[in-house]
Amino acid sequence: MIPDPSRKYRAFPPVVLPDRQWPGKTLSHAPVWCSVDLRDGNQALAVPMNVSQKLELFDALVACGFKEIEVGFPSASNTEFAFMRRLIEDGRIPEDVTVQVLVQAREDLIERTFEALQGVRRAIVHLYNSTSPAQRRIVFGLEKPQIVEMARKGARWIKERLPKLAGADIRLEYSPESFSATEVEFSVEICDAVMEEWGPSPERKIILNLPDTVEVAMPNVYADQIEWFCRNIKRRDCALISVHTHNDRGTGAAATELALLAGAERVEGTLFGNGERTGNLDLVTVALNLYMHGISPGLDFSDMSALRGVYERCTGMTVPPRHPYAGELVFTAFSGSHQDAIRKGLVEWSGRGEGAIWDIPYLTIDPSDLGREYREVIRVNSQSGKGGVAYLLESEFGIELPKELQREFGPLANDAVDALGREVTALELKEMFWREYVERRTPLALHHFHADGVDGVFRCRASLRREGVEFAVTGEGNGPIAAFVTALASIGVEPFEVVDYRQVALGSGTEASAISFVRIRTGAGRLVWGAGVNTHIQLASIEGVISALNRAV
Repeated sequence: MIPDPSRKYRAFPPVVLPDRQWPGKTLSHAPVWCSVDLRDGNQALAVPMNVSQKLELFDALVACGFKEIEVGFPSASNTEFAFMRRLIEDGRIPEDVTVQVLVQAREDLIERTFEALQGVRRAIVHLYNSTSPAQRRIVFGLEKPQIVEMARKGARWIKERLPKLAGADIRLEYSPESFSATEVEFSVEICDAVMEEWGPSPERKIILNLPDTVEVAMPNVYADQIEWFCRNIKRRDCALISVHTHNDRGTGAAATELALLAGAERVEGTLFGNGERTGNLDLVTVALNLYMHGISPGLDFSDMSALRGVYERCTGMTVPPRHPYAGELVFTAFSGSHQDAIRKGLVEWSGRGEGAIWDIPYLTIDPSDLGREYREVIRVNSQSGKGGVAYLLESEFGIELPKELQREFGPLANDAVDALGREVTALELKEMFWREYVERRTPLALHHFHADGVDGVFRCRASLRREGVEFAVTGEGNGPIAAFVTALASIGVEPFEVVDYRQVALGSGTEASAISFVRIRTGAGRLVWGAGVNTHIQLASIEGVISALNRAV
């Protein structure tokens, strides 16, 4: 990098629009969506999709609810041409879906495109030519009037061939490619010229697609360009304004949303943002941004994992784990404070009943709406706290730890996870808990216990092993645990007090186990938790007492 970038680069000039209206507007409905995965996305792949892969992805796009799909550039290659013919001849295009084809303003390519469309029911023919100063100077070596004439010729060649598709519903689209880098006045001039050639009406609008082909400015500048264009195009009522953003500055989604505020009505993009350089607009992101604000996007991403699988299989690309809405980890919290807030939020939300508004800390959208499971939400590593540990034990195994026990076990678990140096599963957490509490059988181990009571007085008989020596003990008290505490005193166990006792069932049925949580206070005043698990409720509580005593040593 050079010390003074202004010697090599220049700021993009702003649009003069002092009375801009878009900042004061809000979105209230979804735009018309057009997927360009099979064309713009496909051309960006190191190994483009074959016909079978394109068919599979096309079917997935239809299943999501896309009604407009740009299926290719039929004049560009035999594969593109064959795919278009396959869709038509095999009847693969649903009646309510319009396929879109792209073509440059060249007569031979337009002729080939119309050959590919023979027999189609509904289609959009998408004409484009580049318009920016750099493209005019470097690529074409032409001045503005010659670029306008190029667009006019392309429009005429298409109009002349429309009778070849008689009986089909054919709509027309024009893109001044590199619109974002083109003078807004010239963009309007060339689009006005194309509209004159095609003669649209309010009832039969054409699509004017204004691409952010390369992001060269902040999103607000693109919004200004869109609003300026909408204000100054001659026959605004005869045009559907479309946008097609890329992500060179990392703000493709923002540019699209601001463009919609500025007057755009249609959006072109791809699943998960696949496209040249840093990619196209991610349609999933913008659609679900609307959804999380209560606006129906008209697209269905209820099984995000399956859609992601089709995309990755067909394109050879992968969806990053932190990709908005679709990534493996986007609904996952490792941070202890985040986990605690999410866990409490889910409990509160579930208690409010059906129809409650979603308002969960750190989760902008309900993962289950996208086919994700709540078990993905909280995962434990060395950055996690007691909340995450407790959530996994409860959600996966029904082990609801008392809050005070969470505070004791959480740091112990985190130390163990830190030593491993990786994320741990719920099963590994359970095994940690069992080793620390349930399986503590030294120095005391219970061999037998029996208690019965009459008139509120319980007597117990028990046999224990301590340091290799077996003892038989008896005792009485106002409950089985109190009787057992008395019995232990007879073999020299230091005095202690049971200060907390809780028990929950693990599963259901006659063979279900119970887990007891017992906290004792030693003679020195130390508070220690223990846990016992047994199919016999009484034995689970006694084993919990022994666990606490063994942990107090």
